[in-house]
Amino acid sequence: MDPLYASSIFFLGLAFGSFLNVCIYRLPLGLSVVAPRSACPHCKRPIAFYDNLPVISWLLLRGRCRNCKTKISARYLFIEVLTGVLFLGCYAYFGLTLATLKYCVFGFLLLGLIFMDAETKLLPDKLTLPGLALGLVFSSIVPVNDVASQFLPGMLDLPFSADLAARLFSLFDSLLGAALGASFIYGAGAVYLRWRGMEGMGFGDVKLMAMAGAFLGMKLTIFTIFTASLAGSLFGLATVLMVWVKRTHRFTRRLANLQAARRRGWQSAQMVYRHYQMPFGVFLGSMALLALFVGNQFLRWYGRLWW
Repeated sequence: MDPLYASSIFFLGLAFGSFLNVCIYRLPLGLSVVAPRSACPHCKRPIAFYDNLPVISWLLLRGRCRNCKTKISARYLFIEVLTGVLFLGCYAYFGLTLATLKYCVFGFLLLGLIFMDAETKLLPDKLTLPGLALGLVFSSIVPVNDVASQFLPGMLDLPFSADLAARLFSLFDSLLGAALGASFIYGAGAVYLRWRGMEGMGFGDVKLMAMAGAFLGMKLTIFTIFTASLAGSLFGLATVLMVWVKRTHRFTRRLANLQAARRRGWQSAQMVYRHYQMPFGVFLGSMALLALFVGNQFLRWYGRLWW
């Protein structure tokens, strides 16, 4: 990596991370991300430009508002640094190419949606729908990294150039990825609703997966869905077991019979399982980021196990 380009892209990521913090706070509330200017949520005083510098301002102010001294969450610092690292990672992986721009945009959108879903369980259309459109547009400029998009045009006798054919196949792969991602999540939500009588996944997850599919293509969309389902299941199981252990310990103090305490603890854990709303968008977004960097390598490794 060129040190000048690397540092510039990292600092650009910090700046976009600062803007992403604004989006995460305002979009779930239905507020504009442009106006009014940033202000302290506690004292409502506008934040001066010198107190709004990514990372530096938070460190100099020691994580507090200059006016009212209210504590500012370290999440703001974390998201700025994470966005910078993500941008730098895209540059390190794809070089100084349009692919870096494409996947920096994708990562920016995913990070915002991941943190919004974790905090508010909302996935705003103002990120997912423009993201879907951008994914389709980018697929015709930066071909989706899929076997069909790369080799199929050269194997067919087409009445136009190989480059145009590759772009068309890439767009088609992007459309298939979006359709597959959206339809799978929608179908899984419909099955869950019929089985449990309650909504398991909302349309926000459907749109998120359509956006991811548009950027990643069909092959990595399948990888994302599979790994996100696995990660979500493990998280749900760990949550149930944690609640069971904690509630069993609490009931042990009240009940002399350990077996009865375990039974009561398990009943309590089952209640949590029935009513806990898991932010599945967190797992979909995280695994889409994982697919971006290691998805193809994993699929090649997995394919060699069977061939």
